[in-house]
Amino acid sequence: MAPSSGSLLLLLAFAPAGFGQAKKDEAEPDKVSYYKNVRPIFQQHCQGCHQPARPEGGYVMTSHADLFKKSDHEVAGITAGQPEKSELVKQITGHDGKRAAMPRGKDPLTDRDVRIISKWITQGAADDTPASAKAVLVDPEHPPIYDAPPVITSVAFSPDGKLLAVAGYHEVLLWTADGKELVARLVGLSERVQSMAFSPKGDFLAVTGGDPGRFGEVQIWDVAGKKLKLSAPYTFDTLYGASWSPDGKRVAFGGGDNSVRAIDAASGKQVLFQGGHGDWVLDTIWSLEGNHLVSVSRDMSMKLTEVATQRLEDNITSITPGALKGGLQAVDRHPKNNNLLIGGADGTPKLYQMFRTKDRKINDDFNRIRTYPALPGRVFSVRFNADGSRFVVGSSHLGKGEAMVVQTDTGKLVSKLEIGKGPVYAVGYHPNGKMVATAGFDGMVRLNDPDNGKMIREFVPVPLRTKTTAK
Repeated sequence: MAPSSGSLLLLLAFAPAGFGQAKKDEAEPDKVSYYKNVRPIFQQHCQGCHQPARPEGGYVMTSHADLFKKSDHEVAGITAGQPEKSELVKQITGHDGKRAAMPRGKDPLTDRDVRIISKWITQGAADDTPASAKAVLVDPEHPPIYDAPPVITSVAFSPDGKLLAVAGYHEVLLWTADGKELVARLVGLSERVQSMAFSPKGDFLAVTGGDPGRFGEVQIWDVAGKKLKLSAPYTFDTLYGASWSPDGKRVAFGGGDNSVRAIDAASGKQVLFQGGHGDWVLDTIWSLEGNHLVSVSRDMSMKLTEVATQRLEDNITSITPGALKGGLQAVDRHPKNNNLLIGGADGTPKLYQMFRTKDRKINDDFNRIRTYPALPGRVFSVRFNADGSRFVVGSSHLGKGEAMVVQTDTGKLVSKLEIGKGPVYAVGYHPNGKMVATAGFDGMVRLNDPDNGKMIREFVPVPLRTKTTAK
C-alpha cells in the first residue's frame, strides 16, 4: 500500500473544519482542548515559520512535545501551568500599547485566540491528540517511506533543464533531468502536493497542496539551498495550479473554495483575490506582460483577471451552456504570445486568444483559435515546448492513459508517447525540446523522445520500503 492511501500520516496533521476560526458568538470552552482548540490556531498562524523544514529561531510548533523545548534564545516556549512564564504567550501578546511580536509580519492573533492558548497552558497544557492522529512523524529528518509508488500529480523541469521536480507524498523529489540521480527531497507539511512551478530564473520552486478538507498551503523553496523559504496557509482545502508572474515576484494559485489568489513570493502577503468562479479553480497562468491572470475551473470557464485592480475582466471561453463539455483542468500560455492552451473533461485540447477583439455575442466562442484532436477521457495536463511550436498533453480514461505531442499551428500529431498502461496526470516539456516527461496513477516517471514517442527511460521517483526498513 502506498503512503498516499493513508498508511503514512504527519503527526498532528488533522485539523477540524474550523481551522482555528471561531464564530464571534461562539463561547470559549471551559476545558480547552489542545487538539480541537489550540493546535488549529498554531497551524493557521504559526507553523509556516515554525516547522521542521523552517524552524525560525530554532523553535518548532508542529508537535506537542516541541512546544516545551527551548529556542535558540534558550527560553522554553511553554511552561505548563504558568502562562506568565511561557515565552510563547509573551510573543503573541501586545505590550505597552505595541502590537504583539508574533506572528511576524502578519495580523496579530485575536484576543480570543490568545485567551484560549493562555487558558490551555493554565490548565496544564495537556496533549489530548487522538492516538489515530499520531501514526508516523514525517519531516525532513524522517522523510516518507513508501510501500509502493504514490500517484503523481505534477512534474516540472527547471528552466535550465538540469532538474526534474516530481510530486510525492508530503514532499517534492528533485531529480536530475535524465532521471538518473535523486538530488533532494523537499519535505513539508502538506500531505498532498497538487502542483509545482519553477520561478522564471529557476532559483525558487512554488508548491501548492495541503490536507484535503483541512487546510491549503503554498510553499516556496530555495532550490539551490534546498531550504523552505516560505510556508503560507490559505483556505480549508488543498490548493492547485501554481504559476509565477514573469518578474518572479508573485505566485498565483487556485483553491477548492472557488477562489483565485496571488501572493508576494517573498512575504506571503496576499496581493490578489478573485472569487468569480463557481467551482474549484484548478490551474492558473499569467499573461506575458504580467498584468493579467488567467484561471480555469471545474465550472467550465476560463476567466481573465486584471491584476492591478483584481477585477474579473472577461470570460475567455464561451459562457453559453453546452459550449464546453465539462470542467477545465489545465492551462498553459504560449511562451512567446498570449495564446492559451487548455484541457479538461471533454478530452479535447483547445487554443484561445487571451484578449477579446470583438464584442461578445450570444452563442459565440470568438476567442477560440483552434481545436485539436481529442484524447480519450479527461485531459489533466498540458505544456508547451520552449518556443511554443509544440505541446504535450496527457489524459485519463477508465483506468488507462494516453499522451501525445502535437504541432501548435497545424494541429498535426507529432507522436503518441509510450507511457505504460495507467492514467496520465502530469506532463512536462524539457527546455531543450528533446525530451518530455509523463507521470500519473502508477507512480512511474517516463521520459520520452517527443519526435517519435519512444521511451528513453522510466523510473520510480520515490525510495521504496526494503526488507531492512520494514524491520
